[in-house]
Amino acid sequence: MFHRPCGLTLKISLCARPAFLAGAPRRLSMTTPSLPRDAADAPAAAFSTAAPRPRDDRTLLRAVLALGLGGFSIGTGEFVIMGLLPEVARDIGVTIPQAGHVISAYALGVVIGAPVLAVLAARWGRRALLIALMAVYALGNFASAMAPGYLSLNLLRFVTGLPHGTYFGVAALVAASLAPPGRRASAVGLVMLGLTGATLAGVPIAAALGQHFGWRAAFVFVGMIAVLAMAMVRRGVPYMPPDAAASPWRELGALRRKQVWLTLGIGAIGFGGMFAVFSYIKPTLTEVAGLPVGGVPFVLALFGAGMVAGNLVGARLADRALMRTIGGLLVWSLVVLGAFVFAAQHVVTAALATFLIGTIVAIGPALQIRLMDVAGDAQTLAAALNHSAFNCANALGAWLGGVAITAGLGWTSTGWVGALLAVAGLVVFAASLAAERRASGPPAH
Repeated sequence: MFHRPCGLTLKISLCARPAFLAGAPRRLSMTTPSLPRDAADAPAAAFSTAAPRPRDDRTLLRAVLALGLGGFSIGTGEFVIMGLLPEVARDIGVTIPQAGHVISAYALGVVIGAPVLAVLAARWGRRALLIALMAVYALGNFASAMAPGYLSLNLLRFVTGLPHGTYFGVAALVAASLAPPGRRASAVGLVMLGLTGATLAGVPIAAALGQHFGWRAAFVFVGMIAVLAMAMVRRGVPYMPPDAAASPWRELGALRRKQVWLTLGIGAIGFGGMFAVFSYIKPTLTEVAGLPVGGVPFVLALFGAGMVAGNLVGARLADRALMRTIGGLLVWSLVVLGAFVFAAQHVVTAALATFLIGTIVAIGPALQIRLMDVAGDAQTLAAALNHSAFNCANALGAWLGGVAITAGLGWTSTGWVGALLAVAGLVVFAASLAAERRASGPPAH
């Protein structure tokens, strides 16, 4: 909830602006000397009185575009390797399953790097930290392109994954702090749009480069985007001085908050259903729906389009009613994933269901904002852990889906697995609501 702080004079232009900028002041003067210089480094509870507002709409737009480009680079680098595993395997002399270990190495880097870097960089200014994280990501991709063999490639993909979660966590905090009242989730959603948009544009381009010039060219391409993102963050994101009160110990305080753990649990469990289905979507489409192999890229593009649509719509809904949006999206996941079991029997309905499964990512911005609200003054660590939770969801969903298939339940059994994970996510969500009600005490009479 945002409240206009005393001593603020607002002058708002009436010209038309994009929806996510609605309500952003064009000029703002502060007469309250006690406000912090850099509210992006303040806890979520202080957003209502201390959030720095952009001088005009273009400042906010430039910042979001710069942050989104960094997300586009990370999304492209994370997903492109999945379509180039045969080329990687041939080049470094291993089997395709062994080459797939580089995907796991990257995911492990994300899970470990998010909390570690967030704590170690607690006293960094946020713009400087974003640039440094993107520099590590660029160097990691350039080095991956020169990896001589299996072990070195796994090590370099692990290192490249380290800045992933912290970048998105800090970028989300910066975007939310710059957004006008009631538009935090929309701003975060636009940053996350870079990640989802990579599945539509970045991954196909990088994959094409990898197929024509070798898989190493794909990583060079990703590194070049990361370098461009560094320059755009430097120019487009306002300077934010370090928080003098920040410390690693303060960030670790997020781990003492029950609601932080419950929110992470919603993401790690409830979001896993999407990965249970998507991890095995290609054989399900070809073996069950009868889709020709040549049609698989088209259906995967529909999945990417669903991710983009879900990200935008979910962010807008979260701005209006955060907790109802999280609960509603978990129910939506349950319905869509359960319906996939039947929709997968025919090509047209399977393609439509794949698009709808992509929309499940709508829960991402909502959970990110929820973590900001419950993390107190340990904002950076909590925000970064959101992406650790999502990678845990990836691993959990893919593993349970594989267990069901191996048990002989069929390719479509992944839909039931996904639906059950959505139910489990709803249980965690209900526990979060109950704990919040207990903490607030009985209603006044």
